[in-house]
Amino acid sequence: MAQPRAERLMNLHILLLGARRFIGKDAIREAVYPEHARGPAGDEAFERAFERDKDALRQIGAVIEVGSADAFFDDEIGYRIPTEQTSLPEIRFESDEAAVLGLAAQVWQQATLAKATGRALAKLKGQGVEIDPGRLEVVAPAISADEPAFEPLWDAVGKRRQVSFAYRRPSETEPTTRRLQPWGLARSSGRWYVVGLDVDRGAERVFRLSRIVGPVRASGKSAAYDVPAGTDVRAVARRLSPSFPSVRAEIWLRQGTGVGLRRRAESTAPLSDREGWDLLVVEGPVHELSDEVLTYGPDAVVQSPPELRDDVVARLRAVAQSAGGAR
Repeated sequence: MAQPRAERLMNLHILLLGARRFIGKDAIREAVYPEHARGPAGDEAFERAFERDKDALRQIGAVIEVGSADAFFDDEIGYRIPTEQTSLPEIRFESDEAAVLGLAAQVWQQATLAKATGRALAKLKGQGVEIDPGRLEVVAPAISADEPAFEPLWDAVGKRRQVSFAYRRPSETEPTTRRLQPWGLARSSGRWYVVGLDVDRGAERVFRLSRIVGPVRASGKSAAYDVPAGTDVRAVARRLSPSFPSVRAEIWLRQGTGVGLRRRAESTAPLSDREGWDLLVVEGPVHELSDEVLTYGPDAVVQSPPELRDDVVARLRAVAQSAGGAR
């Protein structure tokens, strides 16, 4: 059975990012595309899938380098993703790595997919490809994509297929059907949004995924429309979605942890009275900061402001109560 495309894309991303040297096509095929058997038909199917997946990763911000996969011969082409290109600075509305991280979270937070990724890594190691776990810190799942609409919309964005879905606004009692040519996905304050052209209204629109009711249905052929040249999905989402007030937070963070939080910090300084810990000053919406702080568990402690600390505590209590009730 063919693996889900989201799983395959994340496997490919992790393998190219974790490799210390360029990985040849044969090794990539063995680890990520085992369903394509050797032979003319299988070779052609693998090439098509590999090219589509590389394009999809580039669309969500990954920089794929091409170079020699053999130390002695230049004719063996290989691929990799340099961490210095992936580890981009944070943007206030959403980090440049948001789409990649959203997909990463979708994979790593589901045990079956995490196991599949582990098998792919093991295959590469068996072929002598060195994987450096430290290079994978940039895809730590600091955010999640739990909405059922995420994967079909992600697939439609990559294929440029029109979609339709039922959407319920807060002021409405009944959902209405919307038809959209999706341009991309963006995240703000712990919520996912899809940006695109509303076909019936003839204008760009932003829809919150958690307000989509029922399935997302794709229709028509792939490549049915073009995303307007120069479109910045994050800028459109920032302009059209509700704004969230930011707070300036002080957070204790254990040294050697919290890569994403450190990148967005205004300042970082060792704590004189708490060995092994740093004090970070970070700005952002409360829900967004809560999402990230909770990701690091006991390695992050909110000192201020009170509203951020209260939000983190309330969410932890809710999780504890839910776990207690499930016993």
